[in-house]
Amino acid sequence: MARAITRGRFVWHELLTSDPKAALNFYTRIVGWQAQPGQNDPSHTILKADSGAVGAVRSLPPEAKQMGAPPHWLSYIETPDLDATVERAAKLGARSIKPVFDLPGRGRLAVLADPQGAVFAAFTPSSTMQVNDPPQPGEFSWHELITTERNAALKFYQELFGWEQHDALDVGAPVGIYQIFGWNGKGMGGIYDKPKDLPAPPHWLPYAMVRDTRAAAPAITEAGGRILAGPLEVPGGDLVVIGFDPQGAAFALHSSAPVSAGRREPATAGNR
Repeated sequence: MARAITRGRFVWHELLTSDPKAALNFYTRIVGWQAQPGQNDPSHTILKADSGAVGAVRSLPPEAKQMGAPPHWLSYIETPDLDATVERAAKLGARSIKPVFDLPGRGRLAVLADPQGAVFAAFTPSSTMQVNDPPQPGEFSWHELITTERNAALKFYQELFGWEQHDALDVGAPVGIYQIFGWNGKGMGGIYDKPKDLPAPPHWLPYAMVRDTRAAAPAITEAGGRILAGPLEVPGGDLVVIGFDPQGAAFALHSSAPVSAGRREPATAGNR
């Protein structure tokens, strides 16, 4: 069932990378996305699942390179009032990476860093965007925030986007407490404190839904990527794998458990 979104849902994902062509070859192979040239912006290549467009790939902007940003996925979170959201984010301690600007034919966007430094985009689309529930193959199904102050980060996003606090799970070392957050009673992702030995700044990690994580995993290394964890089974029988693409962007895959294996839930990579 498709559902219209107004505030606080992840509605788009953009890969900013050092080699768009190579990245497209990688992701179309492991996720099964189709690549389509952007109509309004030729610098973007649109990623399409069977259900429609889910994201885009483009070159890492020069200003991002100057700031030392590595290739990464940028998650767009919808808001009905972008200006008010940006103003509120600043009062809550966020930093502006790119001020509000227009995306011709798509809407208005601002890129922000939360108080702990994780980067995200606040986005007001020019027309209604749909998010399928449950997510379909090729869509994004779960979002993790790896941060330095789990409770403070949750409070920031609660105040900015109205997210709900769901269960907090103790999953043991090295993750510890895995805090699930949600919207309208449904879990959307998890937040946890970055392990000391993880050589990465606070960041968002989106999960792409595939039909079979175990079948997709070998293609990651075959296509030049690197697996960090998995394939792993999480409660409910879902499978996840976390890795890096050939250009160094972190990503994750998720597949649902067969119906016979039990109830279907979003994967939580903290449960590994």
